Amino acid sequence: MKFYKLLVLLIVIIAAPSVKAQVKPSPYKMPVLGKNDTIMVASTNVDGEMIPWIPLNEVVIYGQRIFKSPAERVAFNRLRYNVLKVMPYALYAKRRYEQLERDLALTSNKRDQKKLVKACDAEIKQMFNKEIKELTITQGKILTKLVDRELGRTTYDIIKESKGGLKAFVYQSVARVVGHNLKSTYSPVEDREIENIIISSGYYQ
Repeated sequence: MKFYKLLVLLIVIIAAPSVKAQVKPSPYKMPVLGKNDTIMVASTNVDGEMIPWIPLNEVVIYGQRIFKSPAERVAFNRLRYNVLKVMPYALYAKRRYEQLERDLALTSNKRDQKKLVKACDAEIKQMFNKEIKELTITQGKILTKLVDRELGRTTYDIIKESKGGLKAFVYQSVARVVGHNLKSTYSPVEDREIENIIISSGYYQ
């Protein structure tokens, strides 16, 4: 009797896949192809009808700005030039400090952490000596804002974290003499002109 039950169970197990395989898929209607329909595309079964479709890239449409006067146009073009001039430096600082934070997270040794900070500081200084020192006061102010935009921290906070409060105070004092403020923050609302320039420039596409 037990052998009979085992035999029946084996027959059911073996027959189950073949029975399942006999289930026919629900019929669907394919679209009528024309003479020039030679490109294969994806399709979706919608209520028994295969609907062809292709993915489209996002299209961003910007309104054309109308300036009230030639002077306003000149001022905007000057701002755009300055923003695009310093934006690469802000992005570089973002990548470099993000790399520094990743490196610091991988070691708990204070001496090694100081070496990493010192190497980062030397790299930033090298870039400063070669290029950033030639920026105008206006470009420097914009760069300070963009650093806050990209890193979520002011230049003053970054110096304070890496060099200490005293160095940050000294740098801030020197910056104030030439019209800078290392504590400048970025606001997409208040700095909407800069924000529009950055978005339309293609940096984040």
